[in-house]
Amino acid sequence: MRFLILIALIVTACSPKDFDPAWTKEIAPDTFTAKFETTKGEFEIEITREDSPAAADRFYQLVKHGYFDDAVFYRVVPNFVAQFGNSDTIVANKWREFKIPDEPVRRSNLTGTISFARSGPQTRDLDLFINLSDNEKLDSLDFEGVRGFPAFGRVSKGMSVVRQLYSGYGEASMEASDGFYTNRSEFLSRFPNLDKIKKATIK
Repeated sequence: MRFLILIALIVTACSPKDFDPAWTKEIAPDTFTAKFETTKGEFEIEITREDSPAAADRFYQLVKHGYFDDAVFYRVVPNFVAQFGNSDTIVANKWREFKIPDEPVRRSNLTGTISFARSGPQTRDLDLFINLSDNEKLDSLDFEGVRGFPAFGRVSKGMSVVRQLYSGYGEASMEASDGFYTNRSEFLSRFPNLDKIKKATIK
């Protein structure tokens, strides 16, 4: 029995949902590709670090250490965005302690590009969106005193998969997304058709 408990502890300690502050200091390569395996199929995102270095570094860290595994696309609005990034509250709060600075927009939010969502100064942290259309208005949108959403990569393969992500809930699932943290099973039972990220990896 003690041996089985030890094995369970080891498995838990090695879980991709663990967190180590040292991960937040990792620097992304100048360019890299992240592969996403989803319930609708696979797609890849090619990142160019110079477009938004702080964003690229955080994205690299999150993908590399399994943060997005089993996450849901909790906001998919046709001809606008597909948004994802939620995880369990404990791990999310640990990541959020390490803020990344705001950066100017160097790359436009065109179809297929990816940007971090935010709610104010230095709040780009865990949630991202893929543009489903040309959303140049997001380049200069002033929100809570911060101007623009810096895109820093684009879907290089599988955009047709991204377009197939379930969008039937519109903004309703986004408005209820706080429930994902307080009661994941209840949230998913309320929105059972949401697509998931099975696994995200750095190629």
